[in-house]
Amino acid sequence: MCNTPWLRLLLLRLSTLDKLIMATTKNVKRLPSGRLQYRGESFSGYNKPKRTPGKTKKSAVLAKKGNEVKLVRFGDPNMTIKKAQPGRRKNFRARHNCDTAKDKFTARYWSCKAW
Repeated sequence: MCNTPWLRLLLLRLSTLDKLIMATTKNVKRLPSGRLQYRGESFSGYNKPKRTPGKTKKSAVLAKKGNEVKLVRFGDPNMTIKKAQPGRRKNFRARHNCDTAKDKFTARYWSCKAW
């Protein structure tokens, strides 16, 4: 993949840095109402998408894998989903390779799940 040693070293450091920066469940607060609060936003639970009116993306989800959490935003707020039309649904899923979307920390996973 990487032929140059300095590029390999850079990629290794970036992947290590990413693991250090990843938030954990310690960064999430449980409110008295039972909801979760993360970075000033309230969520009904882990891995449960919510609509985000007035934001840059249509939806947001507090994704959790093991002890790690990540706020994932996805969807174009100016477009409507017409998943009831089989042709559109099929084209969207083919265009985004939805069959291979397995990582909960990606917008593609949640977008495919919404479709």
